[in-house]
Amino acid sequence: MGVAFFDLLPTAFELSAGKYGIRMISSLVAVGFLFYMIVDRLVSRESLKSKDGKLTLRGSVAAFSLTMHSLLDGITIGLAFQISTSVGAFVALAVLVHDFADGINTINVVLKENGQRRFAVRWLLLNGIAPVAGACSTFFYHLPQETLGILLAFVAGFFIYIGASDFIPDSHKKSPGLLTSVLTVVGFAVIYCAVNFSGI
Repeated sequence: MGVAFFDLLPTAFELSAGKYGIRMISSLVAVGFLFYMIVDRLVSRESLKSKDGKLTLRGSVAAFSLTMHSLLDGITIGLAFQISTSVGAFVALAVLVHDFADGINTINVVLKENGQRRFAVRWLLLNGIAPVAGACSTFFYHLPQETLGILLAFVAGFFIYIGASDFIPDSHKKSPGLLTSVLTVVGFAVIYCAVNFSGI
């Protein structure tokens, strides 16, 4: 959720400025939220049947969405290099500073959804490869920044849903003490600092 609020949303607004208004981008966040909610509800039925260490469909969908965010990060890096080498290098460094959260969240969501460690490692590897693939893909096209802004807004809706419906409620259910709330705030603060101090 910290990535959604402090990274994806501001970037979506900045990239879309001049072509799409605040209402449009906010609406796309809501559409992304609702879309992911519907998908989540549909796959949850199948997830209830998945036992014995087999990763649930719900876990796979959540891990896939996190990996897609990493792919978009890579596309952002590639597009930045199209502007200039210095801008590209700076954006790449900035993305690396905050991208550790994707890996942690990928592992968490896979293990939470009945996945074994080997499934978590596979998704983590895909999450690590995705930014490289995204950056390399920009050798073959030029994506308008407004389009990238729309994609980021849509993905932000996914992240807000995952955090609000799964991560935060689950953490408080398993550990309802004050420490959980404090660490949630610390998590937000870490992402805020990573994004703002790196200049993303």
